[in-house]
Amino acid sequence: MKFCLPLLLAVAAQAHGAQSSCADDWLCIEVQQAGDGVELRAVNLKQYPLTFSLRARGRDWQAAGSRSITETLAPLAARTVMHLEPVDPAHHGNFSYYYEWAIGDMAARHDDDTLYLLPYAPGTSYRVLQGFGSRFSHTGNEQYAVDFKMQVGTPVHAARGGIVARVVESHSIGCWDARCADSANFIVILHDDGTTGEYYHLMKDGALVEPGDRVRAGQKIGLSGNTGHTALPHLHFAVYRAASWGSTQSLPVRFLSADGIVSSPRRGGRYLATLPDPGRDGAATKTISGSPD
Repeated sequence: MKFCLPLLLAVAAQAHGAQSSCADDWLCIEVQQAGDGVELRAVNLKQYPLTFSLRARGRDWQAAGSRSITETLAPLAARTVMHLEPVDPAHHGNFSYYYEWAIGDMAARHDDDTLYLLPYAPGTSYRVLQGFGSRFSHTGNEQYAVDFKMQVGTPVHAARGGIVARVVESHSIGCWDARCADSANFIVILHDDGTTGEYYHLMKDGALVEPGDRVRAGQKIGLSGNTGHTALPHLHFAVYRAASWGSTQSLPVRFLSADGIVSSPRRGGRYLATLPDPGRDGAATKTISGSPD
């Protein structure tokens, strides 16, 4: 399963003078004076779209619109996203704001005609621990994730091509405990349609790619592991659309296997990985259906 704590940044701000706060060199919120009020300006520091949520609080302040917003910033974009005015210009206190972010575009339209490769080497298969809708932890935002049982060090391959947007590989612990929740190693690949393919629980130093690399479907990108919130070694894979407050919503996808198209991986199933067959334009001859637990 995937369990990663999003970054929540809380900042107390004063009414006068410019200041800014940045989240892990990804997203900055700049506060600039504008007359009696202030403007909050969001700055995307990366070459990938970011979806962020921002909320401002302060009883002496009123917003020209909503105090809580969720928007997507294009790569390297910056814009004013909120304007605050004091209720009483002659007397007002400080205010605070909170924000979280996720990679990707919340308006991304997934290409449902895309067939994904299984995220391991052609000619191999691994047992599915949890498929779509597994009641243990693949519900809600994680409904369309798949967990494959893999020994530590098993090669992980890209299910779809794209740009490597984020790599975390510094962690070495894994356990079924809240203290391990934010210790997962992972790779995030941004697809051309604005969705992301995410590969979780990799081993320490188990990434074979770097942010900014363009990878092709089937390319070896990492080594599986047992880091983060996990009960046993496995690979968690899903395709996501960015949502509010640092969350991501998994999306239903179809996998190309040696035996046909897998439309819903089932718990206990084993699917033989293959490469696309150019002679069939990537299409398989039959569909393998599955059902949730």
